[in-house]
Amino acid sequence: MRALISKSHLSGTVTAPPSKSYTIRGLICAALTNGTSELVNPLLADDTLACLNILRQVGIYVNQQDRRWQITSGNFHSPQTDLFCNESATTLRFMTAVCSLVPGNCRLVTGPSLAKRPVGTLIQALRQLGVDCASNGNVAPITVSGGLRGGTAELPGDISSQFVSALLMIAPLAEEGITIRLTTPPESKPYILMTLDCMGEFGIKVTASQDLGHFQITKQAYQPAEYIIEGDWSSASYPLALGAAGGSITVPNLNPDSQQGDRVILDLLKAMGAQVKIGHNTICAEKAKLNAIQADLTDYTDLLPTLAVLAAVARGTSHFTGIERARIKESNRVAALREGLAKMGIKVKETANSLSITGGTPQGALIDSRQDHRIAMAFSLLGTIAGATTIEDAECVSKTYPEFWNMLKSIGGEVKLNGQQSG
Repeated sequence: MRALISKSHLSGTVTAPPSKSYTIRGLICAALTNGTSELVNPLLADDTLACLNILRQVGIYVNQQDRRWQITSGNFHSPQTDLFCNESATTLRFMTAVCSLVPGNCRLVTGPSLAKRPVGTLIQALRQLGVDCASNGNVAPITVSGGLRGGTAELPGDISSQFVSALLMIAPLAEEGITIRLTTPPESKPYILMTLDCMGEFGIKVTASQDLGHFQITKQAYQPAEYIIEGDWSSASYPLALGAAGGSITVPNLNPDSQQGDRVILDLLKAMGAQVKIGHNTICAEKAKLNAIQADLTDYTDLLPTLAVLAAVARGTSHFTGIERARIKESNRVAALREGLAKMGIKVKETANSLSITGGTPQGALIDSRQDHRIAMAFSLLGTIAGATTIEDAECVSKTYPEFWNMLKSIGGEVKLNGQQSG
């Protein structure tokens, strides 16, 4: 599907969708209890459905109602078929660890993009804890045959915080308890804090060093809970950026005190000169003359596409560092941004771990989203400013924000999908 975007005058209210990261963490923690839990306001999207469907295959009962999912757990069983993670890296990494608790053999398979992303470090860490598991070199498919004993796992912290989170979530169920030591400083620390926060809601206590480089987890039981999913700051960055660059957008359902690292978008928008008003769980961003910024995105790499397109219309040259891991997301986002911005007439300079963008007047162009939801959503912002912009594979937004195109239309976005006027 293609999205054809014309110049648009934007204003209105957009409710932030529920957090993908908290929804998946809530599903996993609920599955590890012995009883029935409820997830309130979960996100229904490709990534969360991948996790939910796999849990069903290994014996977890899920009753999906409109805004409440009931998860009943207690007896894992061996799956009858491969466990398909689709393109959800969170699901792949977390469920690889969870499968160490499932009787019999589990084989986790993925979509083509996720099949390129590394898992070898997680496999090595699980083996240190007694788990019988293997991968296809450094990537999926992954086979797991149980055997979680416990003990000590050492792994680098600068490859993926998901590896650390995966180990943390299964640690309370290991016979011997688990110690996790990171051999390099952790990146994306906020995601580790989100995991600890979610585990705490289900009754688990973790002893963590201040720098999040060392964790001690004793044997414990997860307790069933009613778990309320807050709004997603990563997804909310797009309507907030739309407001800052071209209109006035109010976004309810956001917790300004959230553990989500991407709430830093508020500080970054302010640093660029945007008019940002913070209310009770509501943020309003209004159009302003934006200025270039310098930002280290080591802990917030998912914000790179949003900030890159804002930099394209800001005065001066913005410089973003700490972006190397953005190359191994759903696409090589650094290359995708450089290519797309260049097509739109924006000057970009790329190094291994930095991206410099000189603001200008973007021109309409055909943008290859590389089937990456964040690339598609980010370039839609420039499309509303430049006009005459086409986003290829626009359906990829369903990974985390299925209502994105409807959202854009609802605030005045001039969008055609597959050539049909809508909005």
